[in-house]
Amino acid sequence: MSRAKLAILGGLIVVIGILLSSSLFTVRETEQVLVLQFGEHKRTIQEPGLHFKLPLIQNIKAYDNRVLSVDPAAEEMLLNDQKRIFVDAFARYRITDPLQFFQTVNDEGIFRNRFGNILTSTVKEVVAKRSLEDVLSEQRNGIMEAIRDNVAANTQGFGIDVVDIRIGRTELPEAVSKTVYERMVTERQRQANLLRAEGDENARRIRAEADRQQVVIVAEAQREAQVLKGEGDATRNDILGESYGKDPDFFEFFRSLEAYKETFAREGTTMLLSPDSDFFKYFGNLEGGRDRVTDRQPTQ
Repeated sequence: MSRAKLAILGGLIVVIGILLSSSLFTVRETEQVLVLQFGEHKRTIQEPGLHFKLPLIQNIKAYDNRVLSVDPAAEEMLLNDQKRIFVDAFARYRITDPLQFFQTVNDEGIFRNRFGNILTSTVKEVVAKRSLEDVLSEQRNGIMEAIRDNVAANTQGFGIDVVDIRIGRTELPEAVSKTVYERMVTERQRQANLLRAEGDENARRIRAEADRQQVVIVAEAQREAQVLKGEGDATRNDILGESYGKDPDFFEFFRSLEAYKETFAREGTTMLLSPDSDFFKYFGNLEGGRDRVTDRQPTQ
């Protein structure tokens, strides 16, 4: 075979190789592909693997089939209570109809710009109807659901599914934040003073009631003590009277012993009494008689 024929054969092989390589393409698991011919849609491929297309006259447009995100910059918004806040919202979406997506926005960069504008305007529209308390309370979830529904309705023709929309951050401007903080401090101080005054009033009322109950309890106890003491004295007198009636001599002797005990119980007691005083009549003998011995001198 001549050199010319070999060159032609080699050229054909190279051309066939180029044509074959340009007709084969791979679809990954995270992709969905549109096959286009001169800008006109021919077919949609959503199954991963190796696929064919006409070389030179057909090209492909690949889109991600995973959940994607759009996170526009935070915007300052005016609430219905005339407070201004910065709201940072972000969205999660998935391309469900790549042909419709291609026909509507063509490119994902263009889509992010348009979708971001729709998201921002919708957030402003919904949030502007609420107060700061609503945005910071449990109603926040309802606000995000309303934003998601409105955004989904405004992007129906984009070939996407709005998975979720969240308000990531809500902040007050610095000047407003300082004013709100000072107002919160003042309100908390007012509530603290009110609670403190109520506590002092309750404490005074409780102390007054306790003092009153103390007086009543002490008076009642003293009254009962006097009654019991009177009853005890009466019983004692009855017993003593009965005992005296049974044996007057023993009773007198017993009373004298009690008197001796009480008199000489204290140390350093000094008494000046006559030796023949009745107080010492039982010191001589048990019968209470005195020794009448004439000229008898007391023992020194």
